[in-house]
Amino acid sequence: MNQIDTGLVKRLIGEQFPEWAHLEVKPVKFSGHDNRTFHLGDKMSVRLPSDAAYAPQVEKENKWLPILSKELSLPISTPIAKGNPSEAYPWPWSINKWIEGETVTKQNVRDLSKFAAHLGSFLVELQSIDASKGPIAGAHNFYRGGLISVYDEEARDAIENNKDVFDETVLKHLWDLALQSTWRRKPVWIHGDVAPGNLLVKDGKLCAVIDFGILGVGDPACDAAMSWTFFDKSSRKIFKEVLQIDEETWNRARGWVLWKALITYDANKISNKIVAEESYRVIQVIVNDYGR
Repeated sequence: MNQIDTGLVKRLIGEQFPEWAHLEVKPVKFSGHDNRTFHLGDKMSVRLPSDAAYAPQVEKENKWLPILSKELSLPISTPIAKGNPSEAYPWPWSINKWIEGETVTKQNVRDLSKFAAHLGSFLVELQSIDASKGPIAGAHNFYRGGLISVYDEEARDAIENNKDVFDETVLKHLWDLALQSTWRRKPVWIHGDVAPGNLLVKDGKLCAVIDFGILGVGDPACDAAMSWTFFDKSSRKIFKEVLQIDEETWNRARGWVLWKALITYDANKISNKIVAEESYRVIQVIVNDYGR
């Protein structure tokens, strides 16, 4: 496969959408792991899966995002056209409407508590949409919304590998709490990757939610991850209140964050100190929050 760069995107646009071949193609400032994203002119973006594992997301987004967008008060990613696999690139890809805004940071959010309430309200809206025909959580979205127990071995291995760094007893207890319950209500829509990189702000306020690649229906616990990765004590409390999360769901939400932080720390503690330090910070936030 050719390298995913501006040259490849220009070729694909020229071959499949010649009416847009005159538009400038350039990489976006922040591109995710699952997809490589490029500007197409001023009003569109091109998203190409970076691996076969992410290719099914294209069809899913094209099918469901136009439906969900009608029920949500904030703009979300909007597919315009779907590109087909070709000699140059082996998977489907998409052209989407470009949404103006800055990627969320602690510095560009005007009021963290109001931001937490706004994000919580958006997720409540998403969860209220009829999910009866939606894609059940599974391999297509890495089990977000499904049973966290699929990652039990990974989590326990990471705890064992780093018991000289973290309090093994506390982490095992928190992980066990996450496994002790399941979602017993009807499946609801989940974004699957509610993280700063997928949230946009304008004038310090949440203005859009993007990248629904691991969208699915199931247990909403995973969508509360920013409680520990981004929010402070007071905004975390507001986020939890707006979401109306019960303690069992809160335990599972914390488990999702703990699992991801543990395996990320374990994989990067030698090779990527910056990534490892952020994962270490998140684990400390989790432990300190639980101990309060």
